[in-house]
Amino acid sequence: MTTEWEKCLNGDLYDAHDATFKTHKQQAYTFLKAYNQTAYDHGDERHDLLTRYLGGIGHDATIGTPFLCDMATNIYLGSKVSVNMNCSFMDSNLITIDDETMIGPNVQIYTATHPVTVAERLNPNWDAHPEQHFVRTRAVPVHIEHQCWLGGGVIVLPGVTIGAGSVIGGGSVVTHDIPAGVVAVGNPCRVVKTLIQKA
Repeated sequence: MTTEWEKCLNGDLYDAHDATFKTHKQQAYTFLKAYNQTAYDHGDERHDLLTRYLGGIGHDATIGTPFLCDMATNIYLGSKVSVNMNCSFMDSNLITIDDETMIGPNVQIYTATHPVTVAERLNPNWDAHPEQHFVRTRAVPVHIEHQCWLGGGVIVLPGVTIGAGSVIGGGSVVTHDIPAGVVAVGNPCRVVKTLIQKA
């Protein structure tokens, strides 16, 4: 039988109030409380916390504080990744950020979503099973490839891949995949320039 956690990672509808998610959220709460209270100049301690609670992290990767996330365990950072202050990662599914990528302040990355129509969104079993979530949830991964730069206030929606070396202008809302080697801006985010790549 497929577990709710497996349904979540498979991109299927799942019950977000299943006990396994409560466990992950409690672990994330423990991580965030410790991490956000650890001084900036205690770099080794901060990196130890990231190593212990994130799904994976490379060398010289940093996250500014304050920081918010949902699970922590579904966040994978490559090496030389810089996540600036006040970012929020809704990592119900995987958030993968590859090497040498800069994430500006106030960036929000979401993996969780819900069906658009009310009939699909509301859980028909909720009256009989109030321990379940009253809405149906689906989560799809986000991938930011290597050497990207996301400006301050960017919002990345579920299922998006941003191609290697691309720049997303501040305040943009990324609703669909962005190809490699471009500058893209706006809401919805659109390509405005192709960058010249090194040979």
